[in-house]
Amino acid sequence: MKNYFRNWNFMRLLRLAMGILIIIQGFMDNQWMFVALGGLFSLMPLLNIGCCGTSSCSTSFPKSNKKTDEITYEEVR
Repeated sequence: MKNYFRNWNFMRLLRLAMGILIIIQGFMDNQWMFVALGGLFSLMPLLNIGCCGTSSCSTSFPKSNKKTDEITYEEVR
């Protein structure tokens, strides 16, 4: 479960909130098409699908334990 919530960002939370608001508004107005669209918009962030369905657009998390060695160069003339 911890891994599931690790990749959540602001846009994903915003899409979920907008989907829930569309569902609520659809119920209040008895517009079942809006309820269905709100359900679709709510499922997208929950399943992490959208423009990048394979998550190939997301960037990887930087690893802090990676050490780099100092490289010295000598000039060749």
